Amino acid sequence: MDQHYTNLFELVEFLKDEETAVKHLEELRWKGSRACPHCGNIKTYALKSGKYKCADKDCDEQFTAKVGTIFEGSKVPLKKWFIAIYLLTSHKKGVSSHQLARDLKVTQKTAWFMLQRLRTALGNGSFEMLGGENIVEIDESFVGGKNKNRHAKKKVKNSQGRSCIDKTPVLGMVERGGLLVAKVMKDTSASEIQPIVDETIKSNSTVMTDEWRGYKGLKKSHSHSFVKHGEGQYVVGNAHTNTIEGFWSHLKRSIFGIYHSTSRLHLQKYVDESVFRYNYRKAGDGERVAMVVDLANCRLKYHELKRK
Repeated sequence: MDQHYTNLFELVEFLKDEETAVKHLEELRWKGSRACPHCGNIKTYALKSGKYKCADKDCDEQFTAKVGTIFEGSKVPLKKWFIAIYLLTSHKKGVSSHQLARDLKVTQKTAWFMLQRLRTALGNGSFEMLGGENIVEIDESFVGGKNKNRHAKKKVKNSQGRSCIDKTPVLGMVERGGLLVAKVMKDTSASEIQPIVDETIKSNSTVMTDEWRGYKGLKKSHSHSFVKHGEGQYVVGNAHTNTIEGFWSHLKRSIFGIYHSTSRLHLQKYVDESVFRYNYRKAGDGERVAMVVDLANCRLKYHELKRK
């Protein structure tokens, strides 16, 4: 597929009107092979209204490229959606709903909903299991709950360190030279960590962690090495967790620097955003926009977002 734009100016120039934006969505979603989103039938035909219709008489549904995607039911013009995708994926730390609202001339509520829809799409990506011949680093981090930023009357007792009282743990796994996966957890116990590792990393892979007791069971299914951070030990030969720790710095700069805070309810979406940005940091801006459209096959309503 031809790359129509490599920067924001070219994107705005290319999407000169809504009709062009719709055609671009069709191009990215269907890639020259239009299919009915209701039944998957590739025999369809165009209507004068601009919609399409499935030729299967058992289906017979009308549709557009928006149906079954995060764009369905949205009154926001597609051109603004494409600009939002570009801004979210190209800015190294993301973009806040307040900033996006100013950029697109929409309300903050609309901008927030757009961003949450996009983050949900970013979490739809599938991946091959990590590991095999390559080393995988595993580490946990905690998001939220900094007492130093609170007034004395609002400080939470026993909430620092590994406490989950007002912080949420996230498990990160990165294949050296490859992809990264990160999942929000209830706590950092072995019973919580082990299933996530098992579904993400190939058995018998070489994994590197710190000395946290939640990782002790990994040796049963993997070649497990660890460094003792508590003793000031950070690198022993090729055993270290420096790669995944670099991601934590990026994630926290994004959350605290741009979004300032996030709830447990929505934290996975913000994690997915940072994971996408990390995994595709070498892709072109236009390529990342196309990737998001590929992942956008999920419709999400506002009331569903508020309780997810």
